[in-house]
Amino acid sequence: MRSRSLSIAAAVALLASSLAGCGTVNEKLSAGMGDYVPQWAGGLPADAPPRPGTPQYDAYMKERERKRLMPAADREKEEQAQKGATGTTSAGAVR
Repeated sequence: MRSRSLSIAAAVALLASSLAGCGTVNEKLSAGMGDYVPQWAGGLPADAPPRPGTPQYDAYMKERERKRLMPAADREKEEQAQKGATGTTSAGAVR
């Protein structure tokens, strides 16, 4: 009876350690694979900001800082102009 419980404990320890190894592999894979999954399948939304460390991210952060420093009235006017140019409302429906 003792050898049976020892073998069960060893099997459980082996399964637990293998699952822990999968977690670190999946963490690294998911960081890169998220960019390739289409939005309809649960991927990044169309308005997601760029990844940190890319030139697009630096430009995005500069634009964001520029808008943050603008007076609120000017910022609202700019947002209205952008919405009017795209032809969408705040809910995303086409006019």
